[in-house]
Amino acid sequence: MKPTIVFVYNADSGLFNTLTDIAHKVFAPQTYECNLCAITYGNFGMRDEWKEFLASVDADLEFLHRDELAARYGITAAELPAIFRKDGEILIPWITAAEINACGSIHELKSLITGKSAG
Repeated sequence: MKPTIVFVYNADSGLFNTLTDIAHKVFAPQTYECNLCAITYGNFGMRDEWKEFLASVDADLEFLHRDELAARYGITAAELPAIFRKDGEILIPWITAAEINACGSIHELKSLITGKSAG
């Protein structure tokens, strides 16, 4: 059985929030609060290099926003962005906000994930 990896963005879902996030990334990228989004998405969609990496990961993938994490799993105090491993319906912290925020590129994020997978 494949593991499930849950990526959680430090942003809320919905069209208005998406448009606000795009504007924030364009006009004030240094203060944008979600490094996971900043690294993996351009202004108008997921970066191709990230899509290709995700397709190569041998796991089921789930993507959530902050409000969806609270609604689906009841988690409201997690430092985000974060990546969890799912065990049944329980999320186990796997990659922390500090680790994600230390990444400066897709390459560094991919290395972090593959390093954790191998370890």
